[in-house]
Amino acid sequence: MKNVPTLYEWAGDINTFETLFNKFYDKVLKDELLGEVFKNMSPEHRHHVACFVAEVFGGGDFYTTDGGSHAKMVGKHIGKMLTEEKRQRWVQLLLQTADEVGLKSDPEFRSAFVGYLEWGSRIAVINSQLNDNPMQLQEPMPKWGWGETGGPYQP
Repeated sequence: MKNVPTLYEWAGDINTFETLFNKFYDKVLKDELLGEVFKNMSPEHRHHVACFVAEVFGGGDFYTTDGGSHAKMVGKHIGKMLTEEKRQRWVQLLLQTADEVGLKSDPEFRSAFVGYLEWGSRIAVINSQLNDNPMQLQEPMPKWGWGETGGPYQP
Protein backbone atom coordinates (compact mmCIF):
# COMPACT_ATOMS: atom_id res chain seq x y z
CA MET A 1 0.00 0.00 0.00
CA LYS A 2 1.46 3.36 -0.97
CA ASN A 3 1.74 6.18 1.52
CA VAL A 4 -0.89 8.79 0.60
CA PRO A 5 -0.04 12.30 1.82
CA THR A 6 -2.58 14.45 3.60
CA LEU A 7 -4.07 17.34 1.65
CA TYR A 8 -1.90 19.61 3.80
CA GLU A 9 1.29 17.73 2.89
CA TRP A 10 0.33 17.67 -0.79
CA ALA A 11 -0.38 21.42 -0.78
CA GLY A 12 2.95 22.30 0.81
CA ASP A 13 3.24 23.62 4.35
CA ILE A 14 1.81 26.30 6.63
CA ASN A 15 3.48 28.99 4.52
CA THR A 16 1.42 27.78 1.54
CA PHE A 17 -1.79 28.40 3.48
CA GLU A 18 -0.57 31.72 4.92
CA THR A 19 0.30 32.98 1.42
CA LEU A 20 -3.01 31.79 0.00
CA PHE A 21 -5.15 33.47 2.63
CA ASN A 22 -3.11 36.68 2.81
CA LYS A 23 -3.49 37.25 -0.92
CA PHE A 24 -7.11 36.11 -0.83
CA TYR A 25 -8.12 38.57 1.88
CA ASP A 26 -6.35 41.36 0.00
CA LYS A 27 -8.83 40.65 -2.82
CA VAL A 28 -11.80 40.28 -0.46
CA LEU A 29 -11.25 43.70 1.11
CA LYS A 30 -11.29 45.33 -2.36
CA ASP A 31 -14.33 43.39 -3.55
CA GLU A 32 -17.56 45.37 -3.92
CA LEU A 33 -19.69 42.48 -2.59
CA LEU A 34 -17.46 41.08 0.17
CA GLY A 35 -15.48 44.12 1.28
CA GLU A 36 -18.26 45.31 3.57
CA VAL A 37 -18.56 41.91 5.25
CA PHE A 38 -14.85 41.75 6.10
CA LYS A 39 -13.96 45.43 6.60
CA ASN A 40 -13.77 45.03 10.40
CA MET A 41 -11.94 41.71 10.51
CA SER A 42 -9.22 41.42 13.10
CA PRO A 43 -5.58 41.59 12.04
CA GLU A 44 -5.30 37.92 13.08
CA HIS A 45 -8.20 36.76 10.88
CA ARG A 46 -6.06 35.76 7.89
CA HIS A 47 -3.70 33.78 10.08
CA HIS A 48 -6.56 32.05 11.94
CA VAL A 49 -8.24 30.97 8.70
CA ALA A 50 -4.93 29.71 7.26
CA CYS A 51 -4.31 27.71 10.44
CA PHE A 52 -7.88 26.39 10.52
CA VAL A 53 -7.81 25.11 6.93
CA ALA A 54 -4.28 23.71 7.33
CA GLU A 55 -5.43 21.75 10.38
CA VAL A 56 -8.60 20.53 8.68
CA PHE A 57 -6.47 19.34 5.75
CA GLY A 58 -4.33 17.18 8.02
CA GLY A 59 -1.62 19.59 9.12
CA GLY A 60 -0.67 20.05 12.74
CA ASP A 61 -2.94 21.43 15.42
CA PHE A 62 -2.21 24.96 14.24
CA TYR A 63 -5.63 26.39 15.06
CA THR A 64 -6.53 24.42 18.19
CA THR A 65 -3.11 24.96 19.80
CA ASP A 66 -3.74 28.69 19.46
CA GLY A 67 -7.02 28.34 21.40
CA GLY A 68 -9.29 27.83 18.41
CA SER A 69 -11.99 25.20 17.99
CA HIS A 70 -14.58 24.22 15.43
CA ALA A 71 -17.24 25.80 17.63
CA LYS A 72 -15.30 29.08 17.74
CA MET A 73 -14.97 29.11 13.94
CA VAL A 74 -18.70 28.42 13.55
CA GLY A 75 -19.37 31.17 16.07
CA LYS A 76 -17.60 33.72 13.85
CA HIS A 77 -20.41 33.30 11.30
CA ILE A 78 -23.44 33.47 13.62
CA GLY A 79 -25.78 36.34 12.75
CA LYS A 80 -23.78 37.52 9.72
CA MET A 81 -26.71 36.81 7.36
CA LEU A 82 -24.51 35.69 4.48
CA THR A 83 -26.16 35.19 1.11
CA GLU A 84 -25.63 32.63 -1.62
CA GLU A 85 -24.26 35.40 -3.85
CA LYS A 86 -21.63 36.26 -1.23
CA ARG A 87 -20.78 32.61 -0.72
CA GLN A 88 -20.25 32.09 -4.43
CA ARG A 89 -18.04 35.19 -4.70
CA TRP A 90 -15.99 34.02 -1.68
CA VAL A 91 -15.38 30.65 -3.33
CA GLN A 92 -14.66 32.25 -6.72
CA LEU A 93 -12.06 34.64 -5.27
CA LEU A 94 -10.40 31.89 -3.27
CA LEU A 95 -10.12 29.62 -6.32
CA GLN A 96 -8.75 32.52 -8.39
CA THR A 97 -6.18 33.22 -5.66
CA ALA A 98 -5.25 29.54 -5.47
CA ASP A 99 -4.35 29.64 -9.16
CA GLU A 100 -2.43 32.89 -8.77
CA VAL A 101 -0.27 31.61 -5.90
CA GLY A 102 0.38 28.29 -7.63
CA LEU A 103 -1.58 26.02 -5.31
CA LYS A 104 -1.45 22.45 -6.63
CA SER A 105 -3.83 22.10 -9.56
CA ASP A 106 -3.91 18.36 -10.17
CA PRO A 107 -7.48 17.03 -10.50
CA GLU A 108 -7.48 15.00 -7.30
CA PHE A 109 -6.24 17.79 -5.05
CA ARG A 110 -8.42 20.45 -6.64
CA SER A 111 -11.45 18.18 -6.38
CA ALA A 112 -10.85 17.77 -2.64
CA PHE A 113 -10.07 21.50 -2.23
CA VAL A 114 -13.20 22.63 -4.07
CA GLY A 115 -15.25 20.03 -2.21
CA TYR A 116 -14.11 21.48 1.10
CA LEU A 117 -14.78 25.08 -0.01
CA GLU A 118 -18.30 24.15 -1.12
CA TRP A 119 -19.01 22.19 2.06
CA GLY A 120 -17.54 24.73 4.46
CA SER A 121 -18.96 27.83 2.79
CA ARG A 122 -22.45 26.35 2.64
CA ILE A 123 -22.28 25.51 6.35
CA ALA A 124 -21.09 29.07 7.00
CA VAL A 125 -24.17 30.45 5.20
CA ILE A 126 -26.48 28.15 7.18
CA ASN A 127 -24.88 29.15 10.49
CA SER A 128 -24.89 32.83 9.54
CA GLN A 129 -28.69 32.78 9.61
CA LEU A 130 -28.72 31.66 13.26
CA ASN A 131 -28.66 33.73 16.43
CA ASP A 132 -27.00 31.08 18.60
CA ASN A 133 -24.06 28.78 17.96
CA PRO A 134 -25.33 25.21 17.44
CA MET A 135 -21.88 23.71 18.20
CA GLN A 136 -20.65 22.51 21.57
CA LEU A 137 -17.13 23.61 22.52
CA GLN A 138 -15.92 20.00 22.73
CA GLU A 139 -16.96 19.17 19.14
CA PRO A 140 -13.94 17.91 17.20
CA MET A 141 -12.35 19.83 14.36
CA PRO A 142 -13.47 18.65 10.93
CA LYS A 143 -10.98 16.53 9.04
CA TRP A 144 -10.94 16.66 5.25
CA GLY A 145 -9.34 14.04 3.05
CA TRP A 146 -9.23 13.03 -0.56
CA GLY A 147 -12.94 12.44 -1.10
CA GLU A 148 -15.55 11.52 1.48
CA THR A 149 -18.18 13.88 2.85
CA GLY A 150 -19.75 11.41 5.27
CA GLY A 151 -23.32 11.20 4.00
CA PRO A 152 -26.27 13.60 3.97
CA TYR A 153 -25.99 16.87 5.91
CA GLN A 154 -27.52 16.68 9.39
CA PRO A 155 -27.85 20.09 11.09
